[in-house]
Amino acid sequence: MAKGAIQRRNKPAATGWRDAAARGLRRIGGVLLLAVLAIGVGLWWAARWTPPRAQYPLQGVTLDAANGQVHWGSVKAAGADFAYLAATDGDSGVDPLYARNMAAARDAGVRTGPIHHYSLCRLATDQAANFIRHVPRRTDALPPVVWLDYDDRCPDRPTRALLLSELATFLAQIEAHMGKRSLIAPGAAFEADYKVTSGIARTTWLRRDFFEPDYGAHPWVMWQANHYLRIAGADGTVGWNVVRPEGTTP
Repeated sequence: MAKGAIQRRNKPAATGWRDAAARGLRRIGGVLLLAVLAIGVGLWWAARWTPPRAQYPLQGVTLDAANGQVHWGSVKAAGADFAYLAATDGDSGVDPLYARNMAAARDAGVRTGPIHHYSLCRLATDQAANFIRHVPRRTDALPPVVWLDYDDRCPDRPTRALLLSELATFLAQIEAHMGKRSLIAPGAAFEADYKVTSGIARTTWLRRDFFEPDYGAHPWVMWQANHYLRIAGADGTVGWNVVRPEGTTP
């Protein structure tokens, strides 16, 4: 009798523990599901967000070979007033689709400009030669852009004085070739270390997703506002850029 009573008393306790564990697991599952849904909504929003056209009337796209065979009519219909295209990288890198994209964009009525990814591991004169060899001079081209960022392939970290000297050499050579001044586009970490915008007198193109950039010695003229955007006509994600309207201040 006593043994049976003990067994009967323990059974509800064991059942209660299992019920509590099940409720806990359901709560955890619910929280995880909400987190997954929140991430999904965030990614969906990021893939579609662009700054308001009323505030920034002139907007454009940044593309490279990773975006595949671009359909420029669709890109223009998506709202791209202009396009900056990856052209050259360091002293030998060339985007394999640059020439095709430049011609096709022009045929679709989209103005383009070239981007050079500057390398801290290569001489400025060699990089300029690479750019000049592969980017033709065109009077209707947008000003070239020098993209300044760290690259895992390059461990070099020259002094600021050396970088500014080399960069000035590079700019002088490509600007003589293009017949117009360049833009410089430093990333936030690169700018924090080298303060390029206070050492090189050029129009700046800054980058920060979803919020206006708050770095650099001068107000930005161009802002890459979202590099997670997906648009019709291009594979993967693209960079979306706006131009500061004339007469506005930060």
